[in-house]
Amino acid sequence: MTVTSGTAASRRIFRRGAAFRDAGPPVALVVLFLIFAALSPQFRSIENVQNIVDAAAVLAVVTCGITFVLMMGSIDLSAAGVMGASALTVSLLVANNRNDNDLGLLGIAVAVVLGCAFGCLSGLALVLLKVPSFMATLGVSAIGLGVATLLFAGVQPNITDTMLKSWAIERFLGLSYLTWIAAACILVGWLIQRYTRLGRYAFAIGGAEEVLTLSGVKVKPYKVAVFALAGAFYGLGGVMVTSQLGAGLVQAGNGYDFSAITAAVVGGTLLTGGRGGVLHSAVGVVLVMVLTNGLVQIGVSPYWQGGVEGLIVVAAVAAAVIPQRRRNQVVK
Repeated sequence: MTVTSGTAASRRIFRRGAAFRDAGPPVALVVLFLIFAALSPQFRSIENVQNIVDAAAVLAVVTCGITFVLMMGSIDLSAAGVMGASALTVSLLVANNRNDNDLGLLGIAVAVVLGCAFGCLSGLALVLLKVPSFMATLGVSAIGLGVATLLFAGVQPNITDTMLKSWAIERFLGLSYLTWIAAACILVGWLIQRYTRLGRYAFAIGGAEEVLTLSGVKVKPYKVAVFALAGAFYGLGGVMVTSQLGAGLVQAGNGYDFSAITAAVVGGTLLTGGRGGVLHSAVGVVLVMVLTNGLVQIGVSPYWQGGVEGLIVVAAVAAAVIPQRRRNQVVK
């Protein structure tokens, strides 16, 4: 009877601790918003709030993809290269100033599938060649940038496709189409995480891969599938950047890998896997964008923003792993 009561009490404590950790990022977001709103009247204007949400669209899509990789306990650094290759691909397949192509939605689909293929390549390098995920994805990023450079061929392709350009220009209920696409991606990501075997196994691989393997699950195909899914999100992100810029650029994905990892970690997705998720990372995206916009509004130099993001990542990771470190008394 005593053992049962003790177990129940420990479960209640664990649940309260988990609830406190999950509530941390949303509470931090609200506090940060209130601080900047008090310091800058311009920050709390409706127009600025709309700008924050619109600016978060591409990062939200990329973060949605990288979240699944982080849930497995892996690292993905391929976003920049994949986005660059997808951006050049879509800009040359839709109506543009360099050729007579006008594939419309089909061109967009090809760019997303290309991103998926790059992600699949990362996963295969991980499971077949046993290359660590950060090295495999870094190599795939280099391949993507090489493909993008070849497609660029020294002449910038400017898109004239009205549909793709409208994604960044047209608005619905005060928000750009890109924002609604990002919201749809978050919803799809959450549904995959919550209701599909791929989402559940991504969590399980990050939490206890050995147990999952011993239970008879073939882990390798699911790892490849997770990287492929992430690559598809990066490909869509490249298309969205092309819509914003009106042109295909090799550097379309520059900085998005680090920003996406920052947002995911700040939102509560552990780098070691097994905790967090798409909705956690979405909160992290908004938090990072509020911080970036707020610093500009109160007059902080943009040159400080990268350093601030780095400090936030270190602080968020430290806050997440300190309880585990105390329990295990080890540092990996």
